[in-house]
Amino acid sequence: MGFGSYDESEQDTQNIDADIDADDGVTTDETDHDGDIEYEIGASNDELIDRLQDIKDGEAN
Repeated sequence: MGFGSYDESEQDTQNIDADIDADDGVTTDETDHDGDIEYEIGASNDELIDRLQDIKDGEAN
């Protein structure tokens, strides 16, 4: 058997472990966040719009 080839008879003998146990999952309730998130942009809306326009103009060139 050469590289990249396979024996079709092996297809019938493959063992597939498809047992799915409910305990194997992740409990999403364990990661609840009850705090606050704060951030500062550091730029005004006009500055951000100007920066966006600069980016768009750079893509057009």
